[in-house]
Amino acid sequence: MAIVVHLDVMLAKRKMRSRELAEYVGITEQNISLLKSGKVRGVRFDTLELICQVLQCQPGDLLEYRPDDEPS
Repeated sequence: MAIVVHLDVMLAKRKMRSRELAEYVGITEQNISLLKSGKVRGVRFDTLELICQVLQCQPGDLLEYRPDDEPS
């Protein structure tokens, strides 16, 4: 996988549960779970913006590009 999602790390740093983030952002907890696991094919910029506002972070804190040939 080329894009790694670190949403679970940011939630832990902010001591916030997925349910809380889902409520603040206005999406389902299931969608937060899918995003955390990296099983989504895309994320809307307005959703990413809200997540960053709530977690007080930058998009780069949540997403990392990792070439496929690099070990996990």
